[in-house]
Amino acid sequence: MRKLYAIGIGAGDPEHLTVQAIDRLNRVDVFFVLDKGSAKADLVRLRQDILSRFVTRPGYRVVTATDPDRDRAPSDYRAAVADWHELRTDVYERLIRDSLGPDDTGAFLVWGDPSLYDSTIALIEAVLARGNVAFDYEVVPGVSSISALVARHRTTMNQIGRAVQLTTGRRLATGWPADADDVFVLLDAHTTFNQFTDQGLHIYWGAYVGTPDEILLSGPLDAALAARISAVRAEAREKHGWIMDTYLLRRPQR
Repeated sequence: MRKLYAIGIGAGDPEHLTVQAIDRLNRVDVFFVLDKGSAKADLVRLRQDILSRFVTRPGYRVVTATDPDRDRAPSDYRAAVADWHELRTDVYERLIRDSLGPDDTGAFLVWGDPSLYDSTIALIEAVLARGNVAFDYEVVPGVSSISALVARHRTTMNQIGRAVQLTTGRRLATGWPADADDVFVLLDAHTTFNQFTDQGLHIYWGAYVGTPDEILLSGPLDAALAARISAVRAEAREKHGWIMDTYLLRRPQR
């Protein structure tokens, strides 16, 4: 039977790869890469660098496919994401069916950790649910963006005995989560932290964490720091054509 791996490759530093991940990389016949266009060519290049550095098995193939676009300003966010996932499921199914032989092993290299803010596992399950192609699969964990962020800032994810929440900028905009003192916000295009500059919070922000382009800013979240992070973020996105950023908002213990 076909075998598939979803391999977490860390937040950007090739040295984030685990021993388990390197072992699985060297069992793979076909690596699948979704091309997100020229603006995000760095993401493809970083994956290729990982293969060149760690895969010693000869004869492997790399198969690329275009990642479908999605509506970035939809009137119905959930419906737009569902439509996008359906298109991506089509791509995954075609890759597995057409490029993976009956006894081959394939892999998707997943940014960060496959279990955190990523759709790879859900898409693989959606392909299986269709029943058109049979395969087994395994998930290999990786260093997540939030793990890399707090490590680079030399802090922790939580305060002793206090709750932590992972959320999105879209949800944070509706208000501070109840009963949480540490809130991780993932890929917040609208810099929602600007809404919380008067609440005595501390922010740990990072972009391109683990890559040569890494940017780190932190401190008490006042209007000046929020404006600086917003400006740095906009400049970086303009320079690179894309941005991956994460931040932790911390409410000091009362």
